[in-house]
Amino acid sequence: MRQWIKQVLNQDLTFQHIKIIYPTAPTRPYTPLKGELSNVWFDRFKISNDCPEHIESIDKMCQVLTGLIDEEIKSGIQKSRILIEELYDGRPCCAQPCSKHREIFLLQRLLGGFSMGSCMAMHLAYRNHPDVAGVFVLSGFLNKESAVYQDLQQGGRTLPELFQCHGTADELVLHSWGEETSSKLKSLGVTTTFHSLPNVYHEISKTEMERLKSWILTKLPEETARQSV
Repeated sequence: MRQWIKQVLNQDLTFQHIKIIYPTAPTRPYTPLKGELSNVWFDRFKISNDCPEHIESIDKMCQVLTGLIDEEIKSGIQKSRILIEELYDGRPCCAQPCSKHREIFLLQRLLGGFSMGSCMAMHLAYRNHPDVAGVFVLSGFLNKESAVYQDLQQGGRTLPELFQCHGTADELVLHSWGEETSSKLKSLGVTTTFHSLPNVYHEISKTEMERLKSWILTKLPEETARQSV
């Protein structure tokens, strides 16, 4: 993922006041690949928004990623300075899952990823850690009956802001799935920003990375970072 971003931006995604870590998803049988072992964060019954979630594997990874968040907090990072981005889907842009699919960003005050990670991060933030600084989703979605929606229906919580980008030409994770996710979360009290990217497929683009970087700096400005140390 790091190399992919570097290819798109022609430089690393870096911030003077933010540390970036790139953990890797575990190897597990992946149902959309007919049970073949793959580095993915959780299993899916199929790549569709109209089917049940594989909630058991999602919840197990929420526990693992919570451990990473806890490590950052123990190192002195305030939880309100952590921002969650999403991971990557199992088989998006090539015949077999590759390193682009299995990494998540862990920035010193941020988590991140693409596609499948979008779902993972939304579960992690909105069901487990609603007091983080924010969430960003690149080419991702939630299933129509997602446990995230069910949890948010309870209300009574301040929720992290959501930043989304999605290509209109995405044939794996449809643009309409991303729009539906944004609309549903907005109806449940989440402040959302949704950017449609014309003629972009299931991939990251320079435009969305530049927008994302700007958004990150509004959520985690350098001056505030100095004051919180």
